[in-house]
Amino acid sequence: MIPVMLTVAMIILALAMLACLFRLLKGPTRSDRVAALDSIGIHVLAMITVFSMLLDTQDFIEVILVIGILTFIGTTALARYIERGAVIEDGGNPNDR
Repeated sequence: MIPVMLTVAMIILALAMLACLFRLLKGPTRSDRVAALDSIGIHVLAMITVFSMLLDTQDFIEVILVIGILTFIGTTALARYIERGAVIEDGGNPNDR
């Protein structure tokens, strides 16, 4: 019964990821695209976790952590780029420090 429920969870996550992919491609604003990209990263995390549960192993924990960190950093960098126009500022104005 549990493997069937985990397989259904994988299918639902895949469908949700397809919906986020649609929003990523057709999103009217950059903010929608960043949110969709972040959601896709979270769905990938969830799918790897469910797959790990399905295989009954803990070998994917490091992969889950790395993808989570990269998703967070990527979302933060994209949000900063949308807000300020640059991810890393050159420090030209001393009043900004």
